[in-house]
Amino acid sequence: MNIHIRHEKDQDFRTVEELTREAFWDVHVSGCDEHYLVHEMRQHPDFIQELDFVAELNGKIVGSIMYTKAWLINENQDSRDVLCFGPVSVLPEFQKMGIGSALIRHSLKIAAEMGHKLIVIYGHPHYYCKLGFVGSKSLNIADTTGKFPYALLALELEKGWLKKQSWKIKHSDVYDVDAQRAMDFDKTFLPKEKGFRSSQEEFRIACSAYLE
Repeated sequence: MNIHIRHEKDQDFRTVEELTREAFWDVHVSGCDEHYLVHEMRQHPDFIQELDFVAELNGKIVGSIMYTKAWLINENQDSRDVLCFGPVSVLPEFQKMGIGSALIRHSLKIAAEMGHKLIVIYGHPHYYCKLGFVGSKSLNIADTTGKFPYALLALELEKGWLKKQSWKIKHSDVYDVDAQRAMDFDKTFLPKEKGFRSSQEEFRIACSAYLE
């Protein structure tokens, strides 16, 4: 495959929103709101435009990745700037072909070149650990309640940057999606029937699991 990765352009916006909707429809919940998240993210102050990429295959946009700012706060209330990415979207018919991994690896390289030190995300360990992510507990990074969610993962772009301290992650409030606005936004797309997939139960279990 000849995958071409480039920055997203203004004229790509609706195409990326449509592919994100297709990529996540019925995967985590019935329907999805990730396409609305993408729409809102671009105009949010925490959005990092330099790390906004699309993947093209034979001239067709088939994947997307977007980044935001995040922060680590230690027990002394000292803060460090870090990164978060997501959603990572690939059209269903092009999934499991390495496109998502290519987007992640490309953006990680650029992030490191920009001087960023650490990335903290929520995701499925069975996928992201293959890309070098570890459970956040390994780096003493908890959520805002002090717990270690099963799905909270981290990747050091500079080894040893955190040193031996305890941290809590604060992600951008852009991820606090307004359900009604997401529903209203979805109405601007072609109607699509909502359904159930086993991945929704897997997602529910992953979101409610914590490490001791």
